[in-house]
Amino acid sequence: MGGVRTALYNYLYAKQHGGDFILRIEDTDSHRFVPGAEQYIIDSLRWCGIVPDEGVDAEGKVVETPSERHPHAPYRQSQRRGIYRKYAEQLVESGFAYYAFDSAEELAAKRAEAEAAGQTFIYGQQSRGSLRNSLTLSGEETARLLESTTDWTVRFKMPEGRIVEMDDIIRGHIEVNTDTLDDKVLWKRADELPTYHLANIVDDHLMEITEVIRGEEWLPSLPLHYLLYEAFGWERPRFAHLSLLLKPVGNGKLSKRDGDKLGFPVFPLKWTNPETGETSRGYREDGYFPEAFVNMLAMLGWNPGTEQELFSLPELVQAFSMDKVQKAGAKFNPEKAKWFNKEYLRMKGDEELTELFVPVLQEHGIEVTGCFKCPVSHDFDAASVSKNYVKAVVSLIKERATFVADFWDIAWYLFKAPSSYEPKDTAKFWKEENYSLAFKVADFVQGFDGPWEKEALEHALEEFIRGNEWPMGKVMNCIRLALTGSGSGLGIADITVLIGKDEFCRRMAAAKQSIV
Repeated sequence: MGGVRTALYNYLYAKQHGGDFILRIEDTDSHRFVPGAEQYIIDSLRWCGIVPDEGVDAEGKVVETPSERHPHAPYRQSQRRGIYRKYAEQLVESGFAYYAFDSAEELAAKRAEAEAAGQTFIYGQQSRGSLRNSLTLSGEETARLLESTTDWTVRFKMPEGRIVEMDDIIRGHIEVNTDTLDDKVLWKRADELPTYHLANIVDDHLMEITEVIRGEEWLPSLPLHYLLYEAFGWERPRFAHLSLLLKPVGNGKLSKRDGDKLGFPVFPLKWTNPETGETSRGYREDGYFPEAFVNMLAMLGWNPGTEQELFSLPELVQAFSMDKVQKAGAKFNPEKAKWFNKEYLRMKGDEELTELFVPVLQEHGIEVTGCFKCPVSHDFDAASVSKNYVKAVVSLIKERATFVADFWDIAWYLFKAPSSYEPKDTAKFWKEENYSLAFKVADFVQGFDGPWEKEALEHALEEFIRGNEWPMGKVMNCIRLALTGSGSGLGIADITVLIGKDEFCRRMAAAKQSIV
């Protein structure tokens, strides 16, 4: 969710200002490479309607060859590895970086030594002079190690005693003393790949990036990135660091564990961990509409300054502004996410919802036939309904639903007769003095010759029951139990008009035989 929100804010900002939204695959950290993650990112963005202007072609593949539309290809950093070394060496030659030859074992020993003394080892101003690097070794020894070894790195040489002054679009003016910062690795000879810091600075410059909107976790890296732009003599983009998404209960960052514990997804699409096989739920698979998911994400950390909460993607582009993005973390509310989906479901047309409901019916063994111009019909014996019958059901119940899958839970009895009856409701409502009257109502329905419409039947039933001075609630609850298998459900007239006289009477007769 957090990654999608970051992409969304970048997209909205770019589109509002007539710019381009670029998708770049940052895969230079081989230790964190996850098979399938690249395609998952692309599929997630496409489901949300966040379509990159550059980086991905019409088929959803990362572009590898430069073209008029994709001038900065390739867009995978692993395919750009030949670009970065010269920039790392340029920094060394200009005195902003140096070669470091310390092995992993040597650094681990330094950390252990510092820990034993109750300190924290930092590779930087205080320690670099006692370590194996081009600042302490002779030129001849440095040259020999560069040629004969492959485990060396290029580190940025953090200046001493300097205040780095920075401006963040969201957080305002920030100042950091370089004495608190370490000498970050920029490039690694072992795999000839850059770290995030060098790769992003170089690529953002070469791809002409003007704004970088990213997560709060990268805020500590901002001083280094400012200094890298300065060292190269390049114009910096503007930076904005988004606040964290917070868990709905308690304090802290929203995580997958929170979703597992409280029963909501934290991934846009279902994700299966390729190493463990563990599956994580997705908003798409849980039945959320992409536009509802996007609308919900946009409101997590941004406020339009009005009472409006429902925005289409084009409306978000028009309304979005970085000055209304909040600094504080945004607490996620899973019930609010459901509310958004419920609102978008209500706004959808009956025919669209019908098409979405058809696969659900098929999963439950109900065959859907015909088209929207065909008559409303239902063959209960053959478990077959017309598409127009489904549309009539959808129109009746959509105000009660949050997800399309809810349609079945709400009104399954409009597609098949109950095979059992809720024991608690049976004990409560199915009493002889009540069901004897309910069967007389069934005879009345069988002989009803008025307009076969909800309003007309509802009025006739009320007149008939009240005219006989029978208890309306008790009689109706008996009928509802016979029709739906429980004491809850839609109005009797709504149900009867849809299932028809014959099915109504069959269910009343079946209840008479089955409920004792």
